[in-house]
Amino acid sequence: MSEQNSPIDPASLDSLDAIADCLADAFEDGDGAIIGAALKAVSQAPGLGALAAAVGVPREQLGAALASGEFDLDLTLEIMKVVDLHMSGGRSGD
Repeated sequence: MSEQNSPIDPASLDSLDAIADCLADAFEDGDGAIIGAALKAVSQAPGLGALAAAVGVPREQLGAALASGEFDLDLTLEIMKVVDLHMSGGRSGD
């Protein structure tokens, strides 16, 4: 992520676009601590409902899984697919 020392403000993740950007940056960085921080921020984000709908998981279940850091490979792959599909449609300049 471009601001590695700055915590992610969950309030800034108010749309699927913002969540996709955040997670794409974290996955791209590859640092486990950064990915974990991004997932925790997403678990508290106002836009979590949009991600949950795209992944096909109830919002509360997704939030709890992301906050605890305990979710299976299938959910991880679904989240990554949503991020990838979402990003392929529009990250300008990247």
